[in-house]
Amino acid sequence: MRIITTSLAATAMLAASAASAEVTGNLGFMSNYVFRGIEQNDSSAMGGLDWGNSGFYLGTWAADVDKGLEIDFYGGYGFDLGEVNLGIGGTYYWYTDNFDDDYKEVNLTAGWRWFTVNADIGQWDGFGDEQDYQHYALTWEYKGFHLKAATFEDDFDGTYYEVGYSTEIAGFDLSGAYIYSDDDLVGTEDNSNLMFTISKTFGLID
Repeated sequence: MRIITTSLAATAMLAASAASAEVTGNLGFMSNYVFRGIEQNDSSAMGGLDWGNSGFYLGTWAADVDKGLEIDFYGGYGFDLGEVNLGIGGTYYWYTDNFDDDYKEVNLTAGWRWFTVNADIGQWDGFGDEQDYQHYALTWEYKGFHLKAATFEDDFDGTYYEVGYSTEIAGFDLSGAYIYSDDDLVGTEDNSNLMFTISKTFGLID
């Protein structure tokens, strides 16, 4: 069973806090599409469109997967309480062809300095057999480096760990990560993945 519950671009959506309305687009390529510890495709082109205004955000993001396309739709609100960053939102995941069935999620975040906690509570349509899941992640970020430990609960099970680095060169966002997933999550002995990403974000309306 595949588990696809959030796009890579959705990580940035909860940080949207523009003081005035802003629309941006993004395009990129992944050497190996892995998210939440699960490999989705050997390589993947991706792109999205985002609107933000005073902490509110709406957006969509798409990538080619093993069969067809993954298309995500999301929205929510992010705000600060002193040094603490909080966010609440929702995401809907839709797939063409028969790669996977739809997912619906509530996304909660809390961040303080170098640490971010994510709680994603959702339901998978399961091709007629609905299942509930919870995804929890703790991420440490400092000067481009990050470490992550995450787990699934409820009808889904498994944990994964990630270490990586991100930077910007000549207006392009570059990142690399090593991901290790346990047997419960991937169901195979091939538990390790390397992932490299290049992307470009450009303003459309500011």
